Amino acid sequence: MSTATRMPDLPSEHARQDHVVPLDTALVRAAIGGMRGGLPVGPATRLARGLARRPWLPAVRGAELSRELVRVLIGISELAPPKHDRRFSDRAWAENPLYRRAVQTHLAVAEKAHQALMDGDLPRRDVDRLRFVVDNILDAVAPSNSPLSPTSLKEAIDTGGGSWVRGARSFVRDVSSAPRVPSMVDTSAFAVGGNIAVTPGQVVHRAPMFELLQYNAATEKVYEKPVLLVPPTINKYYALDLAPGRSVVEHLVQAGHQVFAISWRNPTARHADWGMDACIHAILTALQVTREIAESDQASIWGTCSGGILTTMALAHLGATGSLDQVASLALPVTLLDQQVSGATGALMDPRLADMAKQRSRRRGYLDGSSLTEMFAWLRPNDLIWNYWISNYLLGKTPPAFDLLYWNSDSTRMPAALHADFVDLAAGNRLVEPGAMTAMGVPVDLADVTVDAFVIGAVADHITPWESCYRTTQMLGGACEFVLSNSGHVAAMVNPPGNPKASFRHATETPKDPTEFMEKAESHQGSWWPVYSEWLAARSGSKKPAPTSPGSAQHPAVEPAPGRYVLDK
Repeated sequence: MSTATRMPDLPSEHARQDHVVPLDTALVRAAIGGMRGGLPVGPATRLARGLARRPWLPAVRGAELSRELVRVLIGISELAPPKHDRRFSDRAWAENPLYRRAVQTHLAVAEKAHQALMDGDLPRRDVDRLRFVVDNILDAVAPSNSPLSPTSLKEAIDTGGGSWVRGARSFVRDVSSAPRVPSMVDTSAFAVGGNIAVTPGQVVHRAPMFELLQYNAATEKVYEKPVLLVPPTINKYYALDLAPGRSVVEHLVQAGHQVFAISWRNPTARHADWGMDACIHAILTALQVTREIAESDQASIWGTCSGGILTTMALAHLGATGSLDQVASLALPVTLLDQQVSGATGALMDPRLADMAKQRSRRRGYLDGSSLTEMFAWLRPNDLIWNYWISNYLLGKTPPAFDLLYWNSDSTRMPAALHADFVDLAAGNRLVEPGAMTAMGVPVDLADVTVDAFVIGAVADHITPWESCYRTTQMLGGACEFVLSNSGHVAAMVNPPGNPKASFRHATETPKDPTEFMEKAESHQGSWWPVYSEWLAARSGSKKPAPTSPGSAQHPAVEPAPGRYVLDK
């Protein structure tokens, strides 16, 4: 089966600001188990007390709800779902009297539930926490999720009940193993090294924590200074080498760059002590090996998301120790260095939960990537739970065969020490203050990263909001350029030329205010990859004859890419 050529409709890539998921929230919620362990008992108690002091308010809301339900029953209610609510797009929800009344009842209850939250006169943080829980409950009991919904019934009739049988099988399969959420992709359509992660190359260095891949040259001449790609620590590296025509590795190789990439090992409990310092040491080792093989005094480096945080800390270490001259340039796609973000989901965090999360990952030895998958799904249940609940279980459909979703499902573990380090860094926002964070025992200041930097944000990113990514341009000590992709967190990385829906904003100057950037930046259709490739070329020296094969006498090729570690489960 061939890979898909476009991104399916994923509302998670079009998240509102109130659904931003701060890093500490993500790591903590995943460790304690999705939505478990963090029920807002305190806010709920304070709500009950607030309503008890004004008992007439619940009575008023109850009376208002009763009157509205009567109007629903006799068919004169004017309640209707928003036009953008795809759950009720089937005409039967508006035209069939029973279905219309079911939707109106749901909307009436939701309206009064939200009003009751405001009646408690609670602080905004308490309201946010309670609203999040209430919305999850309301979403779960929406009539669109019922087997008796019009779409489900029509499909069951057309297939003689076959859709329900297939859906039941899918349900049993999904709940039998982590992450225990509806499948979003047909995993049988892909094989790492078969139809994804196929750009030719070799493993040229293997260490306990990572493999270093070097890709075959695709041009007669290559730039002198290579580029090293550092992926996130909770995902497999091959989002950077997804599929032919959808691989930034392939794109850079074809543009004449010498490309190396780290492939992180999937750790187990025996690697629990691998923390930030171990990862930073690994990045610096990979940088050294890259320069040695390329016979270059300098190399550029690209770090994505959590890999970008570690990469920046590694460069700050080099800056503090007077060794930054090894680095030619830095690229930071969707990387958050300033962790000060806002959003309703951020209200789900508190120090008690942070301590609980670190204790749980310490006992287990790691944070499982499937826990992060489950956590993100339950933070956006309409998009990532109930949408697929309807498709997979009620309609009995097979999830789409889409390479990017396959990569997203192929998660890895995070060592307990690294998990704790990231929680502490994010919760204290420690990279903002010079010297508050250390890298390999050396206090670091991001202003010491004085190399040119290419920073990428995504306008619809719910993990690393673009305004927060933009603040990176004010934290680093070198000249920065900023690109704002029109996509979401993951799609911003996988942004190949040729997509007619792709666009971006780009500016070579980065004023302090992101609003000013938006006013001055030029809009472009297409992919930002060629812009980065040209920017990188200007910092990669002159060209020389391409190597005949990867590796060197000191670092011989070990085995073909994608290597061994990427296959670990």
